[in-house]
Amino acid sequence: MIQPRRKNLSIGAMLSKGLFFVGVGFLLFYLLFPFYWAIVSSLKTSNQLFATPITYFPPTPQWVNYQTIFTTQPFGRFLFNSFLVAGGTTLLSLFIGLFAAYAIGRFQFRGRQPIYYTMLAVTMFPSISVLGGLFVLVRSLGLYDSIPGLILTYLLFTLPFTIWILTSFVREIPMELEEAAYIDGATPVQALFRVMLPVIAPGLVTAGLLAFIQAWNEFLFALTFTVNERSRTVPVAIALFSGTSSFELPWNQIMAASVVVTVPLLVLVLIFQQRIVAGLTAGAVKG
Repeated sequence: MIQPRRKNLSIGAMLSKGLFFVGVGFLLFYLLFPFYWAIVSSLKTSNQLFATPITYFPPTPQWVNYQTIFTTQPFGRFLFNSFLVAGGTTLLSLFIGLFAAYAIGRFQFRGRQPIYYTMLAVTMFPSISVLGGLFVLVRSLGLYDSIPGLILTYLLFTLPFTIWILTSFVREIPMELEEAAYIDGATPVQALFRVMLPVIAPGLVTAGLLAFIQAWNEFLFALTFTVNERSRTVPVAIALFSGTSSFELPWNQIMAASVVVTVPLLVLVLIFQQRIVAGLTAGAVKG
C-alpha cells in the first residue's frame, strides 16, 4: 500500500516541478524577447525590417546603424546629458534623503507619520498632473531648458522613493549603536555619518541605483522642459527621430539607439540585483 502512494507523490512532484520550469521559461521569453528583437532590428536594413517572411537573425548584420546614430546627430552629447541629469538627481536624492530618512526613522516629533505617508502619496500622482505647476516653477527660477532644471523636477519622483528605502534601513539598525556613539560624545550628525552611514551603505546603493534608473528613463519632463540639443536627454532624442510616416521612420537606427541606452542599465541591474531586492524588502518584517 505504501509503494503506490510514494509513486503517486513522486509523479506529482515531477509534474509540479515541470510546470514550474515551463512557467519560468515562458516568463523569461516574455521579458527577454523584446530586447532580443530590438538587437536584431538594430542590425537590419530598413527593407529587411518589413520584409516577409520574418527573419529572426539578420543575414548580414548592419553595424553601420550604430555608427549612424552618432554621426547624423550629437547622440554622444545626449548620452552625456542623461548621465549628468541622472547622476545629479541621484546624488541630490541620496544626500537629502539620508537626512530625511534619519529624522523619520529615529526621532519622535509631531506629524512624523502624516509627513511620511503624504510624501509617499505624492508618488501616486501621475506626472502629467503636476506638469503645469512645475513648468511655472522652472520658468520663474530661470531654469527652463537647462540641466539643473531637469534635476530639480526629477527630484519630485526620485526623492520620496529614496526616503522610503533609506527609512526602512534606518529602522532596522539597533539603537545601541547610536547610544554608544552618544556616550562617547558624538552629535546626531556625527553618529549618522560615522556610525550609521557604513551600515546604511547597502541601502544607499539600492536607492541610488533605482533613482538613477528612474531619472535615466524619464521622458515627459525632459520633453516639456528642454528645447535645444544642449540640454536634451536620450529618451527625447530617440523620440525625435525624423520621418514623414511610421513606415518611413529609421526604425533600425531607433532600435540601435534603444540598445545603446538600455545596455548600461541592464549591466547595472544585473550587478546590483541582490541589493535591489534587499532594499525593496528591508523593513517588510518588523521584529
